[in-house]
Amino acid sequence: MVYCTKCGTKNEDTALVCVKCGASLETGIYEPRRYERKRAEEECFGLPYGGIIIGLAIGVIILLWGAFEFAKQVGWVSKAPEMWPIIIIIFGLIIVLGALYRLGRRPPP
Repeated sequence: MVYCTKCGTKNEDTALVCVKCGASLETGIYEPRRYERKRAEEECFGLPYGGIIIGLAIGVIILLWGAFEFAKQVGWVSKAPEMWPIIIIIFGLIIVLGALYRLGRRPPP
């Protein structure tokens, strides 16, 4: 038996509203919002699949760095460029794209 939280009347277990006062007997337990939680977990820097994007960016930086070091050792180039400006530009682009993406998803006022 389910008791009404408003008037205390006994109701059947399957009842959705109280037979005496008509108050809702639902407990307020909702299904989990798996989709929203999963979507939030997949975002990083505001971008969908941002973790993958960050991983790719770090991979590209490492590959470029290795390629420049190899080119220096072989003698193809005398001096490899500094990597810090490239790193800053890549991460700056990721942050700006994330902000623009979130701004586009915001509902109109």
